[in-house]
Amino acid sequence: MKSLPLLLLSCTALSTAFPAASPDDADVESKYANLAEKYLEKYYALKPAGGPVGRRRVNNPFTEKLKQMQKFFGLKVTGTLDHKTVEMMEKPRCGVHDLGQYSTVAKSNAWQKTDLTYKIVNFTPDMPQADVEYSLARAFKVWSDVTPLTFTRVYQGDCDIEIKFVTGDHRDNSPFDGPNGVLAHAFQPGIGIGGDAHFDDDERFTKNSQEYNLFLVAAHEFGHSLGLHHSEDPGALMYPNYPTTEPNQFRLPQDDINAIQSLYGKTSDEVQPTGPTTPSKCDSNMVVDAVTTLRGEMFFFVNRFVWRKHPQGGEADLLFVQGLWESLPNDIDAAYENPNTEEIFVFKGDKYWTLNGFEVQRGIKSITRFGLPKNVKKIDAAVHVEHLGKTFFFVKNKYWSYDEERKAMDQGYPKFIAKGFPGMTPNIDAAVYYRGLLYFFQGTVQYEYSIESRRILRVLATNSWLGC
Repeated sequence: MKSLPLLLLSCTALSTAFPAASPDDADVESKYANLAEKYLEKYYALKPAGGPVGRRRVNNPFTEKLKQMQKFFGLKVTGTLDHKTVEMMEKPRCGVHDLGQYSTVAKSNAWQKTDLTYKIVNFTPDMPQADVEYSLARAFKVWSDVTPLTFTRVYQGDCDIEIKFVTGDHRDNSPFDGPNGVLAHAFQPGIGIGGDAHFDDDERFTKNSQEYNLFLVAAHEFGHSLGLHHSEDPGALMYPNYPTTEPNQFRLPQDDINAIQSLYGKTSDEVQPTGPTTPSKCDSNMVVDAVTTLRGEMFFFVNRFVWRKHPQGGEADLLFVQGLWESLPNDIDAAYENPNTEEIFVFKGDKYWTLNGFEVQRGIKSITRFGLPKNVKKIDAAVHVEHLGKTFFFVKNKYWSYDEERKAMDQGYPKFIAKGFPGMTPNIDAAVYYRGLLYFFQGTVQYEYSIESRRILRVLATNSWLGC
């Protein structure tokens, strides 16, 4: 009996676009009833109703399955269709059920050995053969770096994991669907086809961030080959969607490390590897890297993520930084908006990027262009105060004042933070100006600060903006 296929489909994780529904649509449920019913039948085991969907009653099967789907994707659990739920349903996605009690196969169904072999049956014409070999070897290394597993390539005979580039119906009961659909699929551990990984050669695979990066796709698929199911963590490699991340900056997230080590144990290295975690907006320990406004919205940067929040209400959306701005780095240090020019400046190390809304302008510049001395290698926080026309740069226990109109630093700076902002202490993580007040973020708290009275008005939790 064949193992069930585990598939990876193309879609941008945590996309902000809503392609079909308009906020003015009066009856989302009526308009998307058929879409929702088919989606839940396919991925959440909803039994066909055999007639029009109609309005839902409490505790009926459709409502309960819809709640399960909303919970899996971290949406607001209402049991009714809304725009964000429909948006998620309309994304290309994996063909396996999202239901499942565990994130892995049972340990008894994992490989019962740690030395595994793989064979590359053929190659895609999209890339030089050496690049394909390197991408696949690197994808295996993602998993061997955190476990006792080893992967050895063989060129003939039997192997544990067979790798093929195929198209359409390739005789495994899981035909591919052409360009921009299913990228690849893999089979859970087992004899015969178990562990094998197939890549849809109708897609365009690359070694960079264009189209579909083969390393990222393969790393996900090999997770399935080792016994991992899909994860509900949107930051995990094993999330159903194609990851939005710069391949050269990839680090295996902690969620995936925990899952694979539950099957095969930890590496023998003295220092155990750790990976990035996905922030939870109501985590009392959350620390933000930078905060900025952007055309009336608020953006809170946390490692490779950004919380997008409209101050007037609504749920904050967790997005990948590189899902919004592909060429920005992760783990930025500071950011601010100049509302007069509608430009946003993003800082990391001694460099900065200029954004025009959701477009990154060409060129990475040195922070010395603002007049900062060369010995400043990193900005802790930056904030623009509109009515003063000034931008403040905070570095350790000092700050500078930059005149946006003159494009020059003011005389007499730097000054000590304690002198210019009485009550504040050094090492500010982030700062933002909103409705006449400054907000300074330090660790898990923020300080609401009045420039006029030069005093702290309130001490709040860092994540209070996110509804916590």
